[in-house]
Amino acid sequence: MSNSQLTPGIVPARLPASTLAENFTDHEPPLDRHEARVAADRCYFCFDAPCMTACPTSIDIPLFIRQIATGTPDAAARTIFSQNILGGMCARVCPTEQLCEEACVREAAEGKPVEIGRLQRFATDTLMAKGVHPFTRAAPTGKKVAVVGAGPSGLACAHRLALKGHEVTIYDRRPKAGGLNEYGTATYKTVDDFAQAEVAWLLKIGGITVKTGVTLGRDVMLGDLQAQYDAVFLGLGLAGVNALRVPGEDLAGVQNAVDFIAGLRQAADRATVAVGRDVVVIGGGMTAVDAAVQSKLLGAENVTIVYRRGREKMSASAYEQDHASQTGVRIIYGAAPVRVLGEGKLAAVEFAYTEDTPEGLKLSSETFTLKADQLFKAIGQTLAGAPEGLGISGGKLALQPGQRIWAGGDCAAGGEDLTVTAVAEGRDAAEAIHASLMGAAG
Repeated sequence: MSNSQLTPGIVPARLPASTLAENFTDHEPPLDRHEARVAADRCYFCFDAPCMTACPTSIDIPLFIRQIATGTPDAAARTIFSQNILGGMCARVCPTEQLCEEACVREAAEGKPVEIGRLQRFATDTLMAKGVHPFTRAAPTGKKVAVVGAGPSGLACAHRLALKGHEVTIYDRRPKAGGLNEYGTATYKTVDDFAQAEVAWLLKIGGITVKTGVTLGRDVMLGDLQAQYDAVFLGLGLAGVNALRVPGEDLAGVQNAVDFIAGLRQAADRATVAVGRDVVVIGGGMTAVDAAVQSKLLGAENVTIVYRRGREKMSASAYEQDHASQTGVRIIYGAAPVRVLGEGKLAAVEFAYTEDTPEGLKLSSETFTLKADQLFKAIGQTLAGAPEGLGISGGKLALQPGQRIWAGGDCAAGGEDLTVTAVAEGRDAAEAIHASLMGAAG
């Protein structure tokens, strides 16, 4: 929302620049070398490691932690990057408390897991800071692949294909590569423009051309890509946003949370980002938490997340929910919006308490109202539409055998709205594309 579109109550510069700078420093500061060695020493180096099984990219976690413990963090980084080329970003945004760290034997025995995420960041940051790339391309294959979408799945796919000697062109509709890593994650989790630094580092593999500002179906057609390239990978993400479907949703002051997060990430000066005094966020995922926490960090006085089910059903982890609460965000469980109130502009939101029954969620007759001058919708995203020749099944792209088209990330079946899952799908799709191309070449 630009300043010219501001509604009363939604204003920029609620806090001094010095306070904003402090609020948006690194959410979890990196470990130094000594701290990393101490943290690594807590690992049991399990032979049948449950943490590795819990990692969607199957990183050999005991190995990389042992490499840190023996003073070879560069080797640890190579272990990580061999499975997850975006391991640096995943170390910052991955819900490790729900994945590898939840499965850690130390967590089960002591309630305090090995700090796998922070150790992963230590290793990857150490190598990336040297400006070198740990892998070398194979000999050119003469094959060309188009990748549509420069988010985590597209970048992972492109890197693995380039590594194997293929020429890759990435097309993305936005001005910058990175996808949700660039536009959809909390600013305090990815300080110092890390998403762009990671993209630049990834491209050091060579063999990858990135074309931004290109929209599939408008600037380039899927059929043309199929004709020009030996294979096509679609990592389109989810550009649509679900509607609340309640009266008053179109009032001024009602926004999509993803747009707010993207605007904050791209703002050269956070003091120019407008925020309300009384902010309400509807949703239960990381987008809801990120929008709420950052509203508070920008100076909103009252910020409330309202989620229709119970705490245990909220897709944002308990750690993230607790972080929101510690930041000053109030979370109300078991309530759903029924009306957005106001005359021309948002004034309040009416909610009904819910009951989660075997037949589904039911609204009770008991309601309450929250004062609001800014309302963020964070109730999930959808495909904006399927490219020509493709359908949608279960809200995801429906691919047909023989089309030489692969897909991964949120737009594909199995996508879980996690960076690490998108990376795994992009990487695995690249392996399938490579096998297909080399089979055809043979």
